[in-house]
Amino acid sequence: MEADFPFWLRATHLFNFVLLGILIRSGWEILASLPRLWWRNDSKPGTEWLKFTRRKLPTEEGVHTSLMDERSVSPLLVLPGRENIGLGRHWHGIGVMLWVLNGLIYVIMLFATGLWTRIIPTSWDVFPRAWESFKIYAGFGVPSLEHFQPYDALQMLTYTGVVFILAPLLILTGLAMSPAIRSRFPWFVKMFGGVQVARSLHFILHAALILFIIGHVGLVFIVHPEYNLPHMILGIEANEPEYYAQAFTIALITIGVVIALLIGLSYWSLANRPRAQRFLVAVTEPGRQLFLNWMRPRMSKQKVFTEKDISEYHWTNGLPPTKDESPEWLHHRDTDWADWRLELGGELNGKTIELSLDDLKAMPKHKYIGVHSCMQGWSATSKWAGVKLRDVLELLGPRPQNANYVMIESHGLAQVMYDNKPREPFYSVIPLRDAYEDDTILAYERNDKPLDNHLGAPLRLRVESNHGYKMVKWVRKIEWVEHYENIGDGRGGTREDSAMQAFNGRI
Repeated sequence: MEADFPFWLRATHLFNFVLLGILIRSGWEILASLPRLWWRNDSKPGTEWLKFTRRKLPTEEGVHTSLMDERSVSPLLVLPGRENIGLGRHWHGIGVMLWVLNGLIYVIMLFATGLWTRIIPTSWDVFPRAWESFKIYAGFGVPSLEHFQPYDALQMLTYTGVVFILAPLLILTGLAMSPAIRSRFPWFVKMFGGVQVARSLHFILHAALILFIIGHVGLVFIVHPEYNLPHMILGIEANEPEYYAQAFTIALITIGVVIALLIGLSYWSLANRPRAQRFLVAVTEPGRQLFLNWMRPRMSKQKVFTEKDISEYHWTNGLPPTKDESPEWLHHRDTDWADWRLELGGELNGKTIELSLDDLKAMPKHKYIGVHSCMQGWSATSKWAGVKLRDVLELLGPRPQNANYVMIESHGLAQVMYDNKPREPFYSVIPLRDAYEDDTILAYERNDKPLDNHLGAPLRLRVESNHGYKMVKWVRKIEWVEHYENIGDGRGGTREDSAMQAFNGRI
C-alpha cells in the first residue's frame, strides 16, 4: 500500500494542512479590517451583499475612515489578531508562496509517479458511481470498502475539483487584488469584473475550501477509519487494531500540534510587532522581487478603464488635518491654496525650491483612469490628473549619486502609532523604480475637478503599482534621501513605523 500513500504524499498533505491554516487565519484578519463584501467596485456603504458587522456607515464621503470600520478579532481565531492588517497580509503572503510551492511539488510528483489516476477520473462511469456514493452519504451511510481504490468516485471528483479548479481559482482571484498585477495587466482585473468582484469570489472560494477541509478531515475519522488511518498516517496496509490505535493517536496529536502552532504564531507576532515585521519582510521579499517588483504600470497606455468605470463613491483612510494637527494646512485651505507651496529638495541637493499650485499646473499634465485599492480591501476607480513626479524631481537638477529613495511628507499626522507613541507627521518613502513610473504623479485633480479635501487637496501622491497607504495625501514636502533607515523608525513610512505594513505596497 506504500504506492498509494508514499512518504512524499503524506508530507505534502501535512504541509498543506499547516499552510492552509496560515492562509485561512490570516485571511480572516484581512477580512476583519474591512468586514464587508461588494459586487460593485466603488465599495459604497449600504450596497454590500455580505457583511460581518452591525456598524452602520454614513453614505457621505469624507466623514469617516476605513480604519473606523476595522474589527478586532482574538488571536485565537485569526493571524495575528487585534487589528494588525499589515502583519496579517504578510503572513498571508508567506502562506501563499509556500502553499503554491507545496502544491506544485504535489502535482509534479502526482504525475511523475503515475499516481494521478488516484484522483483524476479516466472514464465517464465515474459520474454515475459518484451519484451512488452521494446518495449513500446523504442517507448518512458509508459506501462499502470495495468502493475505495483508494478513494471512491465521489472523492475522486471532489479532489480533482479542489486541486485543479478550486485552488487555481483562489490563486487567480488573489492575483486580481494585487496592485502590481492590476497596474501592469488591468485587463486581467477587469476580466473578473473588478477588484471587488475578485474579492467576493475569493471569499466564496475560501468558504468552499473550508467546507472541503471539514468534510475531508471528518470523513477520515468516519469512513472506514480502521482501514484509512493506518494507510494515510503510517503508509502501511494493515487492519490490526494496534496499528489503527497508533495512527488514530498520531492523527489527533498532529492536529493538536498544528492548531497550537498556528495560535502560537499569532501570539509570537503580537509579542513584538516590529520583530515580526522584520522577519516577515525578510522572508517574503525574495518572492516579491521575483514575481512582482519587475512589473511596471501600464494604466495610461492600455486605457482599459473608461469613464463608465468611474466610481460613485470613494473611501478614505485618514481625515483632513485639524487645527491642532496642522493650522498651516487649514490656512491654505481657507485661502484657496493661494500661498500654499510645495517644498522641493533638501540636504542631498543642498538647495530647496518652492512651487505653487499654479507652478505645478503649468507643467505637462498627465492623466489616466485608474483603480485605487486599500490594503484593507476597498477600492474606487477615478480619473486622476497631475504632474509626473519625475518631472518635478528634474527641477532639482541631476539626481544626487547617493539618492536611492524619494521621501514625501504630509501636512497630516498618522492616525495611530505603535505602542501609543505620539502621532508623527505622515510620510512615505518610495524607491526609484516607483518614483520614475509613468503613472506616478502628484495629482491635483480627480474626475476633472480640483482634488477633494478629504482625498488630499491640494496635492497627493499617486503610485499606481502600490496600495493606497503609500500614496501620501496633503503633500507638503518632497526630497531625495539616501535610505529610509535613519528616518522615523527606519521602516519606510508612517504606516510601516506603526507596524501596520512593511516597506512594499505591491502585494
